[in-house]
Amino acid sequence: MKKQKGFSLIELLIVVAIILIIAAIAVPNLLRSRMAANESSAAGSLRTISSANVTYSTTYGVGFAGAMLALGCGAGCPAAPPVAGSANADLIDSVLASTTPVIAKSGYTFAYLATNPVPATNLQNNSYGVVGTPASLNVTGVSFFCVDQSNVIRRENPGLSATAVAGNPITCPLASLALGN
Repeated sequence: MKKQKGFSLIELLIVVAIILIIAAIAVPNLLRSRMAANESSAAGSLRTISSANVTYSTTYGVGFAGAMLALGCGAGCPAAPPVAGSANADLIDSVLASTTPVIAKSGYTFAYLATNPVPATNLQNNSYGVVGTPASLNVTGVSFFCVDQSNVIRRENPGLSATAVAGNPITCPLASLALGN
């Protein structure tokens, strides 16, 4: 009788069981690291918006932008970018400078509020607020972020209100866990 070479069914089942155990350990860590990356991207987006607003205010002398669209490149970009001005400052990317009131990026949605969203009234925007909310809580992120004219990015865990409050001045309603200046 010839001796056959190969693996027995028991050996194959043991290997499959070991692979499943390793996958059960690795997948939650992968999901947590993806949420951490989304949260980091949200904080970075708010830092970009905050820096763009400071540049906008000092460059054009009309206060802060009335909408995120004013911080972007404007209509027709990037194919035919217009000359930069207070209506299209070209300070942030086209994803953040969307025409929609709520912008989605990297698992977070961003809402922008200003004291004077219509620049035609010739009033300066002395304050603004941007709130970053997870698109799907506990899936794309677990923290809410906001920034206002103080240029301090704040983070809040779920369970508390993360909605920017209109008024003068607009202040982040989130707890003051500052992520930096």
